[in-house]
Amino acid sequence: MPPKTTSTPPKTTNTPSKTTNMPPSATNTPPSASTTSPKTTFLVTGGNRGIGKGFVEHYLSKPNYTVIAGVRNPNDATSKALFGLPKGPGSSIIVVKIDSASETDAASAIKKLQSAHGITALNVVVASAGISKVFPPVSEAKIPDVLEHFSVNVLGIIHLFQAVLPLLNNAKAPKFITMSTSAASLGDMEKRNFPNTPYGTSKAALNYITRKIHFENPKLTAFPLDPGWVQTDMGNDGAKALGFEKAEIPLGVSIDGMTKVIAAATREKTSGKFMFYNGTVEAW
Repeated sequence: MPPKTTSTPPKTTNTPSKTTNMPPSATNTPPSASTTSPKTTFLVTGGNRGIGKGFVEHYLSKPNYTVIAGVRNPNDATSKALFGLPKGPGSSIIVVKIDSASETDAASAIKKLQSAHGITALNVVVASAGISKVFPPVSEAKIPDVLEHFSVNVLGIIHLFQAVLPLLNNAKAPKFITMSTSAASLGDMEKRNFPNTPYGTSKAALNYITRKIHFENPKLTAFPLDPGWVQTDMGNDGAKALGFEKAEIPLGVSIDGMTKVIAAATREKTSGKFMFYNGTVEAW
């Protein structure tokens, strides 16, 4: 039976409406992950292969990440395949051309990220691209080989850093990480005393550049990170050239360790140190 109608107006009370004053957290529909936390913008070079791709897969699967993969050729099948990787809620991927042998690619990529994609800040940049082609002792090293490794593994990182620095400075607690190797260690050289002059010397120089970045940029958390001897194409090729069946560490183990190091890294505790993928500190 419907309620009787009367001319008496309904009573008003001072009790606030439960629906209008209910806080958002009390609603039945929880907010999505993409609306509860800001996005993290992560850029990695060498993003379509090996360690770089491992980083892309890891961060893209997390919620609220914009993952930027720098690759030598965006039209290559390995680069196009990145768009099909699993994505966490609110996460997306951008692929840009960054050839570490180029003097202009990194700067051009940053301009494109700003103009075409609206990227205004970078939270984390990992310089993962690099080469390791020949393994001679010093007495047999060819200068063109040494120069090629320096061009990619050292100068390429300088070009990258100069290009990304303004966007890193726009982030709240930015991090700049370079991929190093125990082969670059002077203090522990006897532990990895293999004939790899072009690669080892270029990575030792990279360590210097990265530590210098730490001292020159007090806002940054900057450090070289040794992924270990990882079972990638480059790692396994190097292992075979030196007489081993394959490299030592599965890619997933290395990525899991490195991402934990990056997540925990701070200016006070990590920056300016030579870090290993398991969180320990290596000798320069």
